[in-house]
Amino acid sequence: MLLPDARAMLRSRRDLARAGLSGRALAAEVNAGALRRVGRGWYVAAGTWQATYAEGRHLLRIAAAAERRPPTSSLVFSHCSAAVLWGLPLFRTEPRRVHVSGIHANGHVAAGDPLVARHEVAVPGHDIVEIDGIPCTSLARTVADTVRMASEEAAIAVADAAIRLVAWDATERSYDTATAEAFRAGVRARLPRGGRGVVHARAIVEFADGRAQLPGESVSRWYLSLLGYAPPRLQVAIPGPSGRDYFVDFGLDDVGAWGEFDGLGKYSDPAMLAGRTSADVMIDEKRREDWIRGTTGRPFARWELGHLRSPAALAARLRSFHLSPGR
Repeated sequence: MLLPDARAMLRSRRDLARAGLSGRALAAEVNAGALRRVGRGWYVAAGTWQATYAEGRHLLRIAAAAERRPPTSSLVFSHCSAAVLWGLPLFRTEPRRVHVSGIHANGHVAAGDPLVARHEVAVPGHDIVEIDGIPCTSLARTVADTVRMASEEAAIAVADAAIRLVAWDATERSYDTATAEAFRAGVRARLPRGGRGVVHARAIVEFADGRAQLPGESVSRWYLSLLGYAPPRLQVAIPGPSGRDYFVDFGLDDVGAWGEFDGLGKYSDPAMLAGRTSADVMIDEKRREDWIRGTTGRPFARWELGHLRSPAALAARLRSFHLSPGR
């Protein structure tokens, strides 16, 4: 979902009143679950809310908060809210409050508003950008702020996705390592010395790699490291039939295998299906896997989001393929 789409889905109290919904009737609709309140005076249809991913839900909250932001306000959207504006994922995270940063510099998060978390930290002018007319923190500043507060899984998903934005060429399927390192340096420069979560953030930033296409790939790589696997090769090209390369998420060279995080969206998301049926995709995937196993002589391990509940859950999945580190 993009911000203009989120704005189009919102309905203000005034809009609903013009449609004939009195204050009492509005309250009844909210209590009955037909409408969802996403900000002061702003609502969205419950069906829309339920059908939307966490990132889209937070974008609805941001759009509502932006409508209430005075034009003269110095506050900018930051942290996980800026991450959503940049199109970065919120892995298993759904913030209840919109995050903004102000001009003070004591780092305190102002309490009292159940809908908005105000971080009283200075954001220099060079770290303020606009996305669809909404001021937010720059990409590097957003990553620096977010990875300090997020879980390890959410943090690596955000960092990988941000580097992918600047260093990955989808058309050429090429990765610019120099650009990736320059971005990492920019994030490191924005991490405070000795602040909360800085040690954790530095480790995440050093580990991040923009070749990860999905949050599940990012978390898989993090868990593989924790489990003791050697750093895998990423997005490995394997010559396929008719001169077209196949690409595999992970080259698990220390155990002589291929690994792939199987995002289920490829089988159900209309945008990813691109006119094909789920059955078409499953057949294509089988032919691809058969070719890769047959031509390389390596086993092919697959796992899904459910296998990323914890490092132990991924380890158990890999053991079912007779894979374990240091074998």
